[in-house]
Amino acid sequence: MATLSPHAALLLTVSYCALLGLAIGSFLNVVIYRVPRSLSVIRPRSSCPGCGNFIASRDNIPLVSWLLLRGRCRHCASRIAVRYPLVEFATSVLFAATAWRLGPHWPLLAFLVANAALLALAAIDLDHLLLPKSIIYPTLASVVLWLIVTAGSTHQWHRLVIAACCSLIWGVVFFVLNFVTPQVLGFGDVRLAYLLGLLLGWCSIGSVLLGFFLANFIGAVVGVILIASGKLNRKQPVPYGVFLNAGYLVVFLFGRGLLSLFPHLTFN
Repeated sequence: MATLSPHAALLLTVSYCALLGLAIGSFLNVVIYRVPRSLSVIRPRSSCPGCGNFIASRDNIPLVSWLLLRGRCRHCASRIAVRYPLVEFATSVLFAATAWRLGPHWPLLAFLVANAALLALAAIDLDHLLLPKSIIYPTLASVVLWLIVTAGSTHQWHRLVIAACCSLIWGVVFFVLNFVTPQVLGFGDVRLAYLLGLLLGWCSIGSVLLGFFLANFIGAVVGVILIASGKLNRKQPVPYGVFLNAGYLVVFLFGRGLLSLFPHLTFN
């Protein structure tokens, strides 16, 4: 039986993850809407907010159904927010990029789970200035478990130790910042710091430092632009979790090139 070449295996993995991302993105839409409202993500089935009719399976195909229905409910013709297909498409692209970055290797599952959760958290934070622990804690537990399996299977215990130390350090740093300035930094950001420290720490210590630097840089730039345009005042809270996720994502996807500018910050 012929074996796939590394290039073919990578392309197959990327394609599969892109399709998987569409399905997961559909579920994330449910999570984004229901979790902040303390609703079950399992029951009841999704329904049209306009007429209340349950959405049939044929109308719930990620991305495709929205396009075929031209963004309207089949029963009452109410508009279906464009956000739903955008989340599905974004998840598909994110999963494909994650697979391209890591390839068909052990850490892939941990980062797919984490990246899906981070996308949902960013959307919720934008809407509600909230980072639910009901998402962060299960994600953190799942990632830790799979990275332990990965370390045991690939004999990369040193990376796991580094990741755990980075997670602990950044969690403590954010805990102190929350204690000193709770009006600026919410405790949801503290929980998120543990997860991002773990993920970037698995990549390298330099990734952690650069990731959190970029988070603050992006946040500062966006904040200045919004204040200058009059869309935000200095006393308004900002969705800092979005900026944390943005800094993480930039480093995760493009860290090799960025860290090459700093020879002492290696990207493993």
